[in-house]
Amino acid sequence: MGFDQHIEQVYAHLKGNLKCRPRDKEWRVAQLKALRRLLQENDEALCAAMWKDLRKSRFECVATEQGIVLSEIEHALRNLNSWMKPQSVRTPLYNQPGICEIRHEPLGLVLIIGAWNYPINLLLAPMVGAIAAGNAILLKPSELSQHTTQLLVQLLPQYMDSDLIAIIEAGPAETSILLNFSFDLVFFTGSGAIGKIVMSKSAQNLTPVVLELGGKSPALVLADADIEVAARRIAWGKFMNAGQTCVAPDYILVQPSVKQQLVSEIKKCLHQFYGAAPQRSLDYCRIINQKNYDRLISFLVGEKILAGGGADADDLYIEPTLIEGQWNSLVMQEEIFGPILPIIEVGEIEKMISLVNGKPKPLSLYLFTRDRSHQELVLQGTSSGGVSVNDVVMHMPVPGLPFGGVGASGMGHYHGEFSFKTFSHAKGILRKSTWMDIPIRYAPYSIRNIKILRWLF
Repeated sequence: MGFDQHIEQVYAHLKGNLKCRPRDKEWRVAQLKALRRLLQENDEALCAAMWKDLRKSRFECVATEQGIVLSEIEHALRNLNSWMKPQSVRTPLYNQPGICEIRHEPLGLVLIIGAWNYPINLLLAPMVGAIAAGNAILLKPSELSQHTTQLLVQLLPQYMDSDLIAIIEAGPAETSILLNFSFDLVFFTGSGAIGKIVMSKSAQNLTPVVLELGGKSPALVLADADIEVAARRIAWGKFMNAGQTCVAPDYILVQPSVKQQLVSEIKKCLHQFYGAAPQRSLDYCRIINQKNYDRLISFLVGEKILAGGGADADDLYIEPTLIEGQWNSLVMQEEIFGPILPIIEVGEIEKMISLVNGKPKPLSLYLFTRDRSHQELVLQGTSSGGVSVNDVVMHMPVPGLPFGGVGASGMGHYHGEFSFKTFSHAKGILRKSTWMDIPIRYAPYSIRNIKILRWLF
């Protein structure tokens, strides 16, 4: 059977069951608990698969993959009652007597396209919101993280309701075919280039999209920052997963008086984290494939290396690397998505803001300063998907905060209740009584009608 026939069967099966299968609170809770069991009972196997794909350590698997999804599940289970409850809103005078409310209903059949860099988190965390909202779901994991994808394809049908939740393996050509089908929402995580294709294909069916993309997320380090803490947190957030993280600090803008101290502290942290030979560290990941390895190595040509720079093509290994950044260099023209960190000296905070605003809006922005006025200056003077002040990355897993991009870094958001709302249709409802019918709404209209109308509004 060809892919076309296979996807037609899967699509028809899910679509058909939308009409006859209940997706009430009991179903949603059961599926969330089933997903929790899948993660808990197969923790070792999932970690082993991600080790094969990315050399991802056990700690990173728990902290950045399964742990985040489990946190989303627990948050949804605790709050599902309140999310599903109709929300009363004020009824205007012109609709009295009447009652207004908002109900969140499932969108229908949604497609979730995951990414290879966090193959559990970025596929299953959106799925939590889709289940909580009561949708049928088709999952398309990345073909690049093949071991994790193959394991998920094996496990999902064993735990989830296969009448309403399915997973399918597909490469770029097959995904293009998949996008020809009419879904009620496409949720995509990946690069901006592929995001444009997803949006264009989805537009043919007027399918709404959520695009979780990336961008060059800056870290601004001011002279009054705690440099030791800033260095440690930046080094952790940047070189986790070998820099293959959409919210990783992409480059540093630092004030001159603390630049050397910052570089020195980051070097010290890298030695503490990964030892004198990071290639031998069990906590340091590898680049996903040769194509991305070659792209990253090309960024280092002609650059002044401050630390690191080692590489091994056979092992897809690139050492954690600091470079003397130049604003117009090749490495500063696109998202790095790897273990290379440019450090650029900038004197004034206003200049930093201007430089950040000169590039497309990033997915995240990081600011290190103790000065609240400087914090507000940056928060009000820049636009980004999210911000961490005096930290990096850590805003991303908070269930109570929306996570998503703006402009070139994406559209739409998720996590916690934001996921529930993303995968729901907010339906406005007005219930009117028939015992009183205000006559001024009906023709013929008089000056008196208009006066009363103005008073009502």
